[in-house]
Amino acid sequence: MNRLAHETSPYLLQHADNPVDWWPWSAEAFDEARKANKPVLLSVGYSSCHWCHVMAHESFEDRVTADFLNEHFVSVKVDREERPDVDAVYMEAVQAATGQGGWPMTVFLTPDAEPFYFGTYFPPAPRHGMPAFRQVLEGVRQAWSERREEVTEVAGKIVRDLAGRELDYGTEHLPGEQELAQALLGLTREYDPQRGGFGGAPKFPPSMVIEFLLRHHARTGAEGALQMARDTCERMARGGIYDQLGGGFARYSVDRDWVVPHFEKMLYDNALLCRVYAHLWRSTGSELARRVALETADFMVRELRTAEGGFASALDADSDDGTGRHVEGAYYAWTPEQLAEVLGDDAELAAQHFGVTAEGTFENGQSVLQLPQDEGVFDAEKVTSVRERLLRARQERPAPGRDDKIVAAWNGLAIAALAETGAYFDRPDLVEAAVGAADLLVRLHLDEHAQLARTSKDGRVGANSGVLEDYADVAEGFLALASVTGEGVWLEFAGLLLGHVLARFTDPGSGALYDTAADAERLIRRPQDPTDNATPSGWTAAAGALLGYAAHTGSAPHRNAAEKALGVVKALGPRVPRFIGWGLAVAEALLDGPREVAVVVPEFGDEASKTLRRTALLGTAPGAVIAFGVPGSDEFPLLADRPLIDGEPAAYVCRNFACDAPTTDPERLRAALNS
Repeated sequence: MNRLAHETSPYLLQHADNPVDWWPWSAEAFDEARKANKPVLLSVGYSSCHWCHVMAHESFEDRVTADFLNEHFVSVKVDREERPDVDAVYMEAVQAATGQGGWPMTVFLTPDAEPFYFGTYFPPAPRHGMPAFRQVLEGVRQAWSERREEVTEVAGKIVRDLAGRELDYGTEHLPGEQELAQALLGLTREYDPQRGGFGGAPKFPPSMVIEFLLRHHARTGAEGALQMARDTCERMARGGIYDQLGGGFARYSVDRDWVVPHFEKMLYDNALLCRVYAHLWRSTGSELARRVALETADFMVRELRTAEGGFASALDADSDDGTGRHVEGAYYAWTPEQLAEVLGDDAELAAQHFGVTAEGTFENGQSVLQLPQDEGVFDAEKVTSVRERLLRARQERPAPGRDDKIVAAWNGLAIAALAETGAYFDRPDLVEAAVGAADLLVRLHLDEHAQLARTSKDGRVGANSGVLEDYADVAEGFLALASVTGEGVWLEFAGLLLGHVLARFTDPGSGALYDTAADAERLIRRPQDPTDNATPSGWTAAAGALLGYAAHTGSAPHRNAAEKALGVVKALGPRVPRFIGWGLAVAEALLDGPREVAVVVPEFGDEASKTLRRTALLGTAPGAVIAFGVPGSDEFPLLADRPLIDGEPAAYVCRNFACDAPTTDPERLRAALNS
């Protein structure tokens, strides 16, 4: 019997027809394990995970393997994107035991959910020093049957060791100039000056670190910080990690040069990078940054927006290569012959422009499109024609699968990115897309108590509660939307979400934050991680949203909570700056104020009003919050007692509610926000 058919997770639904007798994560699954006196196989992955698909085809679709599992185990399948708490707890155990982790994650548990044996991908036959999956299953079955006392003793010790890892970083000691300077120095040491980015292969887009570098430059004028941000963004945009035809970024590069990506495209990466490139343009005026920000925004709207108005989670790395085989990168890679088939006489120009070679840069003589030369070398009109024809031809290929579930946190990141990009580049359609996603979250994901559901799919809300990153990132998106639209309802919704952060996710003594609410399902450990992964940590994302909300409203509890949460940045920033980039970015906002900008306009805004508002939005002051509206509006506290000046629109720039003299001059406002 398979119990996954009615789940909202595309990953679980992919396994609904397996011969394995899967259970979703539930109390009933562990009750069954106790009743049957069997260990639990916990298999964790996600829809666009390449090796998850491989292991599924090799093992979970194999009848013999499935029969063995069904006889000797209770098998539980978890989508890490729906249950990041379950994933985090057991991944910590896997990494502690093996020194590494990844997906698919394979963990064997007692019926009390205590882990005792770990791994990731296991092949169907012994390979490269890895045992076969069937060998692992037989070994675990034998240990459970013949050495039960030893197994339970090991499991208990692992749980005790995990409990002893409780973090104690919630303090009132704020990060200051010294810690941020040390963090910058640490990043400089790890920076790759030839290729951009940090560290070696595989190379991930350092979105949160770039936000810190841009904010640090804006606050201090440090040219080295700006250079690292600018050069990294340029190398990524010219590399194969960026889709040179359709826009948008792949998950990471398997090499140090950004040439060959792992081809899955995630919503969170593209939301974060869209915002990064928009902010880089705001700081430098770079035409490349402008183009990439807009193309990435257009990619999200075109390929990830769902019928309900939200944004789907991901596109798969694999697709049909035309022969019925699912191959990674088949949708994106090209050979010279394929270029000639589409472009005829323009194929040679395309090969030079996009770095397509006879030997190939990928597999089987295929190349991933790049921009190895400056775009000015080629005729712009001809290049545009080539790109359009190649994109049309690519759209005839079998497309990668799409994970259609809506994850609240990632939609929050997309809302912020699309709202700001739309405002910066006069694209009201992008702002409308952000509003549509925000409306969906309010309508479907928020209950009558303003508690947030983690996911939905096809208009049906999932059963899993939101975790800290959901509350924090959605609040961040709503705050950005409030500044861009001038609609105070988004500030109100952000306040409701942050109320839950204060009440249900924050340790009342230390101010430390937990990834799950106090009233959430109890796991073997309450997960807590202040470091960034592919997205900002929930801890520091919450600190940023709390700080922004406090700047908007003057709320001392929110400001105090943000400051306590940022104690972790003082502790970790100088030591591991690559892994706490968003916390460093929030610390930059704290050191700058952040600045509070009120733009009051006549009831019917004219061109002068629009210019002043746009100038405020384009200010580079780290973490500045912006409110605009008519005098006397009660939608934003920042607008209270802020009159027009001689009937003209006026801007008030404040820090901690102490304000400079108001101005009606956009140039004076620009100077006030860029220094």
